[in-house]
Amino acid sequence: MPVILKLYIRLVDGFNRRVGRFVMYGIFVMMAILLWSSFSKTFMTPSMWTLEMAQFAMVTYYILGGPYSVQMGSNVRMDLFYGEWTLRQRAMVDAMTVFFLIFYLAILIHGAVGSSAYALGHFGVEPYSFYRDLVWAFLTGGKEAANEVLGYIERSPTAWRPVLWPIKLIMLLGFILMLLQAVSELLKDIARIRGVDY
Repeated sequence: MPVILKLYIRLVDGFNRRVGRFVMYGIFVMMAILLWSSFSKTFMTPSMWTLEMAQFAMVTYYILGGPYSVQMGSNVRMDLFYGEWTLRQRAMVDAMTVFFLIFYLAILIHGAVGSSAYALGHFGVEPYSFYRDLVWAFLTGGKEAANEVLGYIERSPTAWRPVLWPIKLIMLLGFILMLLQAVSELLKDIARIRGVDY
C-alpha cells in the first residue's frame, strides 16, 4: 500500500478516534440536562430549554460518535452469514457495500451544506457560493464584513427559540468525518483483500 494511503488511514483513524473518545462523554451532558429538567419540573418552574438542549446533545453525541463506531466495528450488521466468513470474504463484501455508504453520505453532505447555509441566512440556491463569499468576506474584511454576508439567522419555532446554525454545522462536520472514515474503511478492506499491511 502506498505511503500516502497509509498516512491517510492513520490520520483519519486517529482524528476520529480522538473525537469519538471525547464525544462519548456527552452521555453525561445529556444525563445532566435531563436530570435538571426533572428537578426543575418537580420543584421549580420548568425550564424551557432542557428538551431541545437534550436533543442537540444527543445529535452531537450520535453524529460525531458515528465515525468512531464504524472504525471500531460497533455498527449494526446482519450477522446471518457474515460471522462465518473469512476476513478476506468480509473485506470483499464490505468493500462493495461501502460505496453505498459513500454515495449516501455525499447526498447527506450536499443537503447539510444547503441546510446550514439556510440557517445562516442564505435563501438562494447556491449554498457553496454563499460559503465562499462568507469566508472571503471574513478573510478580507473581518467579522464585520462577514456579518454583512449573513442574513436572517434561522431559529427554532419553539418557545425557547435557539439559533439552529451550530447544530447544523455540527451535523455537517459529522457527515464529513463519516465520509472520511468510510474512505478509510474502503482502503483497509482493499488492503485486506490484497493481503497487505496498512
